[in-house]
Amino acid sequence: MPKDGGIGASTVRREDVRFLTGTGQYCDDMNMFGQTSAVFARSTVANGVIKSIDTSAAEAMPGVLAVFTGEDFVEVGGNPAGWLINSRDGEPMKEPKRPVLAHGKVRHVGDAYAAVIAETIEQAKDAVEAIEADIEELPALVNMKDALAADHYVHDEIGTNQCFDWGWIEDNRAATDAAIKGAHHVTTLELVNNRLVPNAMEPRCSMAQYNRANDEYVLHTTSQNPHLTRLLISAFVLGIPENKLTVIAPDVGGGFGSKIYHYGEEALVLAAAKKIGRPVKWTADRTEAFLTDAHGRDHVTKIELAMDKDGNFLAFRTETMANVGAYLSNFSTATPTFLHGTLMAGNYTVPNVYVNVKAVFTNTAPVDAYRGAGRPEATFSLERVIDKAAREIGMDPIELRRKNFIKPDQYPFASAAGLEYDSGNYDALMDQMEKVADVAGFEARRKASEKKGKLRGFGVNAYIEACGIAPSNLVGVLGSRVGLYDAATVRVNATGNLSVMVGAHSHGQGHETAFPQVVAEMLGIDPQSIDIVHGDTSKIPFGMGTYGSRSLAVCGSAVVRATEKIINKAKKIAAHMLEASDGDIELKDGVFSVAGTDKSVTFGEVALKAYIPHEFPLEDIEPGLEETAFYDPANFTYPSGAYCCEVEVDPETGKVTVESMTAVDDFGNVINPMIVTGQVHGGLGQGIGQALLENTTYDENGQLLSASYMDYVMPRADDLPFYTVDHSQGNACTHNPLGVKGCGEAGAIGSPPTVVNAVIDALQSGGKSVTHIDMPMTPHRVWSAMQNA
Repeated sequence: MPKDGGIGASTVRREDVRFLTGTGQYCDDMNMFGQTSAVFARSTVANGVIKSIDTSAAEAMPGVLAVFTGEDFVEVGGNPAGWLINSRDGEPMKEPKRPVLAHGKVRHVGDAYAAVIAETIEQAKDAVEAIEADIEELPALVNMKDALAADHYVHDEIGTNQCFDWGWIEDNRAATDAAIKGAHHVTTLELVNNRLVPNAMEPRCSMAQYNRANDEYVLHTTSQNPHLTRLLISAFVLGIPENKLTVIAPDVGGGFGSKIYHYGEEALVLAAAKKIGRPVKWTADRTEAFLTDAHGRDHVTKIELAMDKDGNFLAFRTETMANVGAYLSNFSTATPTFLHGTLMAGNYTVPNVYVNVKAVFTNTAPVDAYRGAGRPEATFSLERVIDKAAREIGMDPIELRRKNFIKPDQYPFASAAGLEYDSGNYDALMDQMEKVADVAGFEARRKASEKKGKLRGFGVNAYIEACGIAPSNLVGVLGSRVGLYDAATVRVNATGNLSVMVGAHSHGQGHETAFPQVVAEMLGIDPQSIDIVHGDTSKIPFGMGTYGSRSLAVCGSAVVRATEKIINKAKKIAAHMLEASDGDIELKDGVFSVAGTDKSVTFGEVALKAYIPHEFPLEDIEPGLEETAFYDPANFTYPSGAYCCEVEVDPETGKVTVESMTAVDDFGNVINPMIVTGQVHGGLGQGIGQALLENTTYDENGQLLSASYMDYVMPRADDLPFYTVDHSQGNACTHNPLGVKGCGEAGAIGSPPTVVNAVIDALQSGGKSVTHIDMPMTPHRVWSAMQNA
């Protein structure tokens, strides 16, 4: 067994040492000789025609080295969406160009139309103020219904504000309509999944350098996916040969999805570095982050649930408008479709599901994947309408869910929304949740709250999500323009320590701790002898980065496959050293031995021998000990969970206090329980923030009203309870070698409907006939709902 624990050990995260001691290396920490600063001129109107841009005064100011406008990039490509989605009638989606800098029109507040490169950031800021832009303001399209009905467009060249009108599964449509028409009871709910700003701790930053001697570029940037960034810049945006561009993502202070994508600022600093022959650096301030980082969620949905007289689910039908903002970001078309619609059967045996999604362009910041990416939106719709249905038919909400759960003996289970779930036990999750949350004692706690003049509510939710986005052949059919495999290289050095190069990128997930646990378990060595290399495209094999809880399920599986190759070759070397057949060699606790004998050599001895092969039969064994593996999953993984919470509502003010939150999850096999618990904690905080506090608000002119922490409310410690987190009910994934499912997004998926369900329960316990309140359930919204009831 590895000295410091392998798989299943709560090993302390090794990367935290540098983070907690202030020695992390973030992009903005880096400075280069001759470095210059970039600052962007950004639109103050949401929609407008660029009549002229006069940069002459800016160009003449002290320290200014170059000024760029959109006209400088007219001839280059645009940043494409990663998924091509077809409408129900087969027509491809509308895909207007997303330029490096706006030209012709600006399309949202914060849209960059010019950039200044200067010796210092202060000089660049002064020069940006001197740029004179004549922009004729046009009416802004902010509301999605208004945008669909309008006779003017965000992108005039496509002649519509509808990106696509998607149906899933179109063959299910007639049967779903018939089931709803003939049902004993139909519950209908209209709801909003509110727009969120990701608010990573580290704002985006990009720094580029160009070497004229060999025509090579290096881009340091805050990216969750450096290889994808390199691919997009090379193939679509600037046309830089891929072998001439290195993208490096060093320590990254959070992403939550908003740093998966390529942004125009990355291309701009590369072009500027070549033009002036010096490094160029740009770091966003927090206002820029609010205005230009891809936002999340922003769905308006009508959902219907049809049931028979016994409460058996017959059909779910949804109609959703999904805001994609002013431009298509890289995953913006996948999020409301295949990451959302395919989960609309939930954990249930419902036979009919039909999902319609209309994606809409508006004069707002682009919307893309944010923690959970489509799955929180699906879960929220399902679990809210189920709760409402339970009240309408007079059935306990837990009992209604149990009645319709998929049972363990039904796996593999083909859902009505087109996925095949491989394992799970939703009743066991609910059993454990009821136990650890002491659901039986709730009524006593409710009475205690009532004595204090508070309304206490209990909310429950059962979720399922699809993680480890895959396989490539399936997502290719569904519209993905990239493969969704990952890769790893395991290099055993002559002295016995290891470097493991991974395509995944760590920005808070604990890869530098968890990946060594996997390799150490397989080899029987000390995890501390294993180093993880990530984020640098010049060092790592081509991988697809980190998002969608895919790191261990996909990249971790590549690590396993590469390590298996190492073991197989090492056994051949050990067999030669021990004068035995490699079929007789066993590896245990870091020692190779001949089965049934006391003859053995250590892993370190084999590693050294691999690089001093004086006596090898070289026709059978190549020198060295290094292997690479690519892993393309056979299916998604399907984490699931049962959550509950208790809230107190102050009837005088509408203030909601979350008193407890219980999360019981099935993550399959767990590599490091402590890291998993931390990931769930973080997601719960974000989910509670969405449910109660966070909201991105534009006025009718497209001005962002919530563009700072004065107006956008993030959850703080006293807004959150102590959590009860349990992941003891794991059912191993059946199709990846680690049996893992993914844990990074569960908390953000499971908590919003749980909190909303609890608040509705509290209000109804107080005699208020409130059936729904849209998120965020601020004191004003809750109080108003009580008064209107």
